[in-house]
Amino acid sequence: MMPVELVLLLALSCVIPIYGGVCDQKPKMREHIMRITEFGAVGDGKTLNTLAFQNAVFSLKSYADKGGAQLFVPPGRWLTGSFNLTSHITLFLDKDAVILASQDPSHWQVVDPLPSYGQGVDLPGKRYLSLINGDTLHDVIITGDNGTIDGQGLVWWDRFNTNSLEYSRPHLIELVSSENVFVSNLTFLNAPAYTIHSVYSNNVYIHNVTANTSPESPYTIGIVPDSTVNVCIQDSTINMGYDAISLKSGWDQYGISYARATANVEIRNVHLGGAYGSSISFGSEMSGGISDVEVKDVHIHNSLTGIAFRTTKGRGGYIKEIDISNVHMVNVGTAFIANGSFGTHPDSGFDENAFPLVSHIRLHDIVGENISIAGGFFGTKESPFTSIILSNISLSIKNSDSPVDSWQCSYVDGSSESVVPEPCPELKSFDSDYGRAESL
Repeated sequence: MMPVELVLLLALSCVIPIYGGVCDQKPKMREHIMRITEFGAVGDGKTLNTLAFQNAVFSLKSYADKGGAQLFVPPGRWLTGSFNLTSHITLFLDKDAVILASQDPSHWQVVDPLPSYGQGVDLPGKRYLSLINGDTLHDVIITGDNGTIDGQGLVWWDRFNTNSLEYSRPHLIELVSSENVFVSNLTFLNAPAYTIHSVYSNNVYIHNVTANTSPESPYTIGIVPDSTVNVCIQDSTINMGYDAISLKSGWDQYGISYARATANVEIRNVHLGGAYGSSISFGSEMSGGISDVEVKDVHIHNSLTGIAFRTTKGRGGYIKEIDISNVHMVNVGTAFIANGSFGTHPDSGFDENAFPLVSHIRLHDIVGENISIAGGFFGTKESPFTSIILSNISLSIKNSDSPVDSWQCSYVDGSSESVVPEPCPELKSFDSDYGRAESL
């Protein structure tokens, strides 16, 4: 048997990923600038400006070989339905400029579901196109002087709650199969579903954004890197009804077949709240795999769960090489949850023998105040969670006469050092029946 100190050292050397400076990029400046008012837009909050945005983007295409161009949105309330961006464009919202999403479903295009999902997320079939879209684009910047994009999501939340949606809800921003995307210096309000969704994309940089929805908004999520690589999320504040940041990579057999992972992600210096979900979550749609993620310098507050790892039988895929550190939690239900039996399936075509892998997760240098439950780690008999490393964690558990009961574990192995309250036996060493010390 190896000494515990050696096992910890070997485990940490395996779990700490190497990152490539994802957050060190800077957006380009544009010489050519056009105003949305040049295309007939009216910022009175009542006039529908979808055609103006569409015409403006079409006009800016002509500057693609000249370094691109900026579409400037001045102060005002600019009502619009969904529209598409183009490559080499900057969408700039001035201070006191508000892009308002139309509440009329007829102003939103309807499109096929994403191939890695096979179905809409809310219900089978097609989905509404997001408010601001990009597909197969390069060099896209969405920024401003703290302008606002307001999804006016209440009508969509009501339709979701009353089962009256015709198609799955739209997001505020979605970039598909795109690269070199920058989103910064903006406020996002009331997303119908997700606020920023990057899928099948590369080099996505999100900086200094604020995203808020009502705590009662159903299954609203802030930032969702989905089958996307090289992602930076930093210096941002996100408070949502469900999850603040959620990493995903496809749903069951559709995600397995599409085989696009989310990888090389840096999340740092963020303030997060997920009222009825988690501040940071992995999955449960993770069938393409999630790996090489570094999260640090995080303030988590007023969340049902602080950090969640979600998956279930039929997902396949993996969640591995995750490092989370320097976290301060306040007013959180459960600090950590890893659940191997979480989530639904898109249809009956999933493979019951597609078991997910959850391994090499490191949680360290974490402080929690007013925490109800320290954590629960629930793998499955067919696919136990392995190499879960906890160190330097101190959680103040409220209303507990027996803090040791604040941890629950099954089908998991790992190790721990300097953790209060003391974790369950499965997380004290690699000597459980499911240990992998020999493979380190």
